[in-house]
Amino acid sequence: MTVFDYDLFIIGGGSGGVRAARVAAQHGARVCMAEEYRIGGTCVIRGCVPKKLLVYASRFAEDFEDAIGYGWTTERVSFDWPTLVANKDLEIERLSKAYVRTLESVGVEIIRQRAMLENANTISVADGHKISAGVILLATGARPLVPHHLPGKELVITSNEAFHLERLPRRMAIVGGGYIAVEFAGIFSGLGVETILIYRGEQILRGFDSDLRSGLAAEMKKKGVEILTHADVAGVEKSGDGVRLTLTDGRIVGAGAVMYAAGRIPNTLDMDLDKIGVELTPHAAVKVDAYSRSSIPSIYAIGDVTNRRNLTPIAIREGHAFADTVYGKTKTAVDYNNVPSAVFSQPELGSVGLTEEDARSRFDKIEIFKTSFRPMKHTLSGRDERTLMKLVVDGLTRKVIGAHIMGEGASEMTQLLAVLLRVGATKEDFDNTVALHPTAAEELVTLKS
Repeated sequence: MTVFDYDLFIIGGGSGGVRAARVAAQHGARVCMAEEYRIGGTCVIRGCVPKKLLVYASRFAEDFEDAIGYGWTTERVSFDWPTLVANKDLEIERLSKAYVRTLESVGVEIIRQRAMLENANTISVADGHKISAGVILLATGARPLVPHHLPGKELVITSNEAFHLERLPRRMAIVGGGYIAVEFAGIFSGLGVETILIYRGEQILRGFDSDLRSGLAAEMKKKGVEILTHADVAGVEKSGDGVRLTLTDGRIVGAGAVMYAAGRIPNTLDMDLDKIGVELTPHAAVKVDAYSRSSIPSIYAIGDVTNRRNLTPIAIREGHAFADTVYGKTKTAVDYNNVPSAVFSQPELGSVGLTEEDARSRFDKIEIFKTSFRPMKHTLSGRDERTLMKLVVDGLTRKVIGAHIMGEGASEMTQLLAVLLRVGATKEDFDNTVALHPTAAEELVTLKS
């Protein structure tokens, strides 16, 4: 029997890799992890967590305005970007250290170097050492994509750099229409930056329910975000202290900075995986089976590097399932149905299950229940903002197969709605539930066609 240095070697210290390492170690495996940057990965270091902190910060401007209708005075309010960045960095450092403590507490060894695959059971690290492992897990995530052919691409920033800007520009151009682009548009706009969103599609947030997409676009425009659809960037050039974007239709857009949030690419292209036989998809993701196993039996992959469902909780679930399957003697596949998702836009979105468009293509008969209303908070604030709620129902079984919300607390409500969809709740189950008044959520149990 071949003796390896470790039972499991994990490349990548993000949320998925950390969970896999912890659970595998608890199952008795000898585990080593290599991370060249900081433990925590995209979500903790330069994604979900710092982004949500910036979202909170950006919402205060409207909160202060809304407070006036409730009798408060706010003349002395001011904002300091460097203070926010410094406090955010302290929290990220705390979380990263907490992840390290968790790994060390179960005996996981951490190598703070870049690691590459030599073959199916051998890893080389940056200092030249070679390490053998019975199983290798790729958890390297993904990174923002900037088109390599874009003239002036060196002038572009991504979400990675946006967290560390020395100062806020007067005007920011954001290229993209997905959740990262939309969330940062809300952040910058809320912090007083004139913001323009440039998206090549017909409407922002492709893949979300059409009512949410159009509803959010309308609300963002009310807040001053300029949205250009059917538009793409042909080139970027320096202009004074800022940049000038030339669009493909010839229009010129000026800005203090330009941020690309037009997609992400799995971190595989510089790992030479194809040379050892790891099969990749056309989009450079590691191709895996239902149990996260690649085309090489000893190599597995989880999280964004597989490009299945690029959400942090999914990476965590995949990491746990991998460890249970390989070391816990419990073969476990992840269920990707009814996965809830949120966009921390302003107002925020929450969505679980099928969109109306998807439901119509899959079911013989569906029913739609929706409402749009002015939330109670704004009866005194005077703000012109709408909340939207929508249920998609299978017309034959009466099961709720989709739930979509735009408004304050949308993400929190959607998490609980995901439980209901998972257990097959019907529209009558919703109808027979007593409403909690006065709340926005009560609309979900009082919706009529």
